Amino acid sequence: MFTIGDFARHGRVSVRMLRHYDATGLLRPAHVDPASGYRHYTAAQLARLNRIIALKDLGFTLQQVRDIVDEKVGAEELRGMLRLRRAELETAVAAAGARLVQVEARLRAIESEGHMPTNDVVVKNVPTVRVAELTATAASYEPEDITPVIGPLYDELFRRLDSAGITPTGPGIAYYEDAPEGGGRISVHAAVTVSAPLQDVQDGDFRILDLPPLDRAATIMHHGSMDTVLPTAQTLAHWIDANGYRSNGYPREINLECPENRDDWVTELQAPVSGA
Repeated sequence: MFTIGDFARHGRVSVRMLRHYDATGLLRPAHVDPASGYRHYTAAQLARLNRIIALKDLGFTLQQVRDIVDEKVGAEELRGMLRLRRAELETAVAAAGARLVQVEARLRAIESEGHMPTNDVVVKNVPTVRVAELTATAASYEPEDITPVIGPLYDELFRRLDSAGITPTGPGIAYYEDAPEGGGRISVHAAVTVSAPLQDVQDGDFRILDLPPLDRAATIMHHGSMDTVLPTAQTLAHWIDANGYRSNGYPREINLECPENRDDWVTELQAPVSGA
């Protein structure tokens, strides 16, 4: 047998953890000296300890761990629990990756302050354009709320277009508005240029409309994934402020080039402005 210290070393856990597992009944010592109260464990108990640690690291509660190692959970139920936990971990990893991209974008924005060229900003008139679109609501204008909404919207939009026999005739146009319900929510419009008549489509929230013109828009090209647009967008904001203009709403995003590699995307930002 091993003392609790030796068993802790072999199991690569702390003595305090073993005492906690004993107190909760998750892993009892094989023997407790009645005179000294010292706990002793056998090598065979390492198997149970390994299972406890593995399940705990997967995020299961101690009660769930106890039920599993005590075989109170059937094999099929355990597989279901593991599949669910795997999905949760995959979601967490994806969310962490998305947050990392946004942190890197913020860092680039900080590093590029005062250094990004603004001579690429062009003020121009944007004419009326006919689009087909789908709309949904995002919790906020923050990237982590917009990205999960705009992607599926475009997937569904192109499915609807194909079903209706409509072929896009120009770039995609994403644009945004404050949602009617308020609370910082954003109406997200996933649109694409078409030439279909206005009355040809009657399919729920799928509609064809003429997107109003912008009398004046400060525009700039962004090269790369829209996940990294922040430095470009803030360069545009600095230019608007420095040149005496006022912003009149959210910038439109014109998807000029969208190859499979998102790093090669080319997107024009069109910020409606007035003044100057």
